[in-house]
Amino acid sequence: MRTHAMIATHPQVRGATNDALIRAIELAADCAQVCASCADACLAEPNVAELTQCIRFNLDCADLCTSTALVGARRTGSNERVIQRLLATCAEACRLCGDECSRHAQHMEHCRICAETCRECEQACSEAADSITPGVH
Repeated sequence: MRTHAMIATHPQVRGATNDALIRAIELAADCAQVCASCADACLAEPNVAELTQCIRFNLDCADLCTSTALVGARRTGSNERVIQRLLATCAEACRLCGDECSRHAQHMEHCRICAETCRECEQACSEAADSITPGVH
């Protein structure tokens, strides 16, 4: 991804980047795609009725990851408190989705991959949330 290059060249950033936030942005974008793909794969499974909760968590997680990545990448002005809360919410959605996908991981490779991706995103979002001090630009 080119997230670091874009943020580093932003006129209001001038090279002073938050690497934890950039990692979270990149992993959230990746996690959104993986969760959407996992939901789609679950819909194709013969036991789709048993995967309703997994599909729901995947779709919720994909939407929250997308929002987190997009809002986190905006550097004009400041909205640290919202970004910090989005990161925390994204981490929680990833935890829940990862837990649900882990329940199916032994039988469905797409759920194993999704659970792993969610765990990575959860950790990155938690670290990024901790790296932000609201009110400090």
